[in-house]
Amino acid sequence: TELTENKKEEPKESWKDCIYNPRTGEFMGRTASSWGETVSMFTLDDNVPRYQDRVANPGLVIRPHAAEISFNRSDPTNYNQYIQNLHNLLQRYNDSIQERNDLCMVGEYTEQDNEPIKKVCQFKRSMLRQCSGLRDSSFGFAEGKPCIIIKMNRVIGLKPQGDPYINCTAKGDSPLRMQYYPSEARLDKMFFPYYGNKAHADYVQPLVAVQLLLSREDLNVEQTVECKLEGTNLRNDDDRDKFMGRVVFRVKVSE
Repeated sequence: TELTENKKEEPKESWKDCIYNPRTGEFMGRTASSWGETVSMFTLDDNVPRYQDRVANPGLVIRPHAAEISFNRSDPTNYNQYIQNLHNLLQRYNDSIQERNDLCMVGEYTEQDNEPIKKVCQFKRSMLRQCSGLRDSSFGFAEGKPCIIIKMNRVIGLKPQGDPYINCTAKGDSPLRMQYYPSEARLDKMFFPYYGNKAHADYVQPLVAVQLLLSREDLNVEQTVECKLEGTNLRNDDDRDKFMGRVVFRVKVSE
């Protein structure tokens, strides 16, 4: 009766209240003071970070997208999914697309905070040479010398100090020969900062490919490889986060 009527009169929370609730003063379920205590970065608009009180430490990821890459080099059906994954990643890096983008200053940040339309620095897939999928559409898999492509997760406003590069090591008794493309394995500063998907819609992050030059003795043996981001202030040694500034993967090639 009376209780039922009161319930009817009380306004139901809408989806808008989930974002901002005028009755409680909560935004996304938290009060302003609560947000103020924990926020490390907020934006003036969707694109440009206004301030950041700690260094964001991005993770590293690999393609093909698999923690364990196992295949028989004599059977293309074994590795087709891997090379398709690499071709898909590199579509946006096709030279014909990248030639529309800007040639930026090597070793310098591309700062454009006040530019309404952010330019995009060129990264052509041909720079990955043997690991570009252009000269060898199997990315070395058919030869049993697979290419692994490493990229750093995007963080809005990040400007890595120093001269960031990727360094990979085999976690085993026997050394493993590797070749990097581009040869210096750098993640050049020209690709930073990133301004977010809205302002920087065509942005592509720099890539580093590492080709595992497996010998006959390396076949049928599981290889564990760790790649780290070096030469910068960004962390790569946090035991609580195995992907912060580093990535570990396993490769086993048979014939």
